[in-house]
Amino acid sequence: MKPEAVLIAGPTASGKSAVALALAERTGGVVINADSMQVYGDLRIITARPTEAEEARVPHCLYGHVDADTDYSAGRWLDDALATLADARAQGRLPIFIGGTGLYFRVLTQGLAAVPPIPEEVRAALRAEAEGLSDAALHQCLVARDADGAARLAPADRQRVLRALEVVESTGRPLAAWQQAQGPAPLAPERCARVVLEVEREVLRARIDARFEAMMAAGALDEVAALAARHLPAARPILKAHGVPALTRYLVGEMSREAAIAEGQADTRRYAKRQVTWFRHQMKDWPRTHPEGALETLTAALSGA
Repeated sequence: MKPEAVLIAGPTASGKSAVALALAERTGGVVINADSMQVYGDLRIITARPTEAEEARVPHCLYGHVDADTDYSAGRWLDDALATLADARAQGRLPIFIGGTGLYFRVLTQGLAAVPPIPEEVRAALRAEAEGLSDAALHQCLVARDADGAARLAPADRQRVLRALEVVESTGRPLAAWQQAQGPAPLAPERCARVVLEVEREVLRARIDARFEAMMAAGALDEVAALAARHLPAARPILKAHGVPALTRYLVGEMSREAAIAEGQADTRRYAKRQVTWFRHQMKDWPRTHPEGALETLTAALSGA
């Protein structure tokens, strides 16, 4: 049976965008973003979103459609992705999902827990309280309310710790209890052409470092300065985008430009390592390929070869 969608995952700087663009041009497809930072409109350069020229070559969806002052979740992404998927099917276009956020691929192919909406007053109260707490202190709050859930989250994973606190505070049940009642999967994995791009570690590290330098030359610092001028609440996810914390510190005189670039590169390398670990453990059954062979591999899968 011909695949009904293409799913391209891989760590940052692995060449996913080039593969997706070439495949969309070859098939008349639409590129759909599955990266949690590239949804934000404020940061095109430093999140490595496709350029305007690339977006003009084929349809691109779910890039830059969310304001920075938004707590965008996997659930909201899935809602947006389902609407985009329906549009692609109506137009007879091949949907090509591409990104490095493993959780987005999981909810797309495994379904999402039916957690009730969090009342805005609960969300606002918890996030206001969290503003004055360190990562470790906030994590201890979760330990007191949901010890099992806290054990599965690193203290530095502030956004997910907050999400777990919101769920238990609002519903009286830990997040894991809701996750056991998983909803239906929007896309059956076996009916998709799936691939995880793999790049040798040292090659990937070099790509990340070179790309960060290119981002700086392209205006990443101006982008971060404009974001900082908005004075967003510290808990907003976009403020954790790789390179943003270090460049923000440079802008206020807390570190040198060279140190900020080095920290931004190191932060991105650490993130890539976490992505690779996720793909290895959570997406074991996905085929692997080098970026150079991905286009032909996916084309063959689409043709049934």
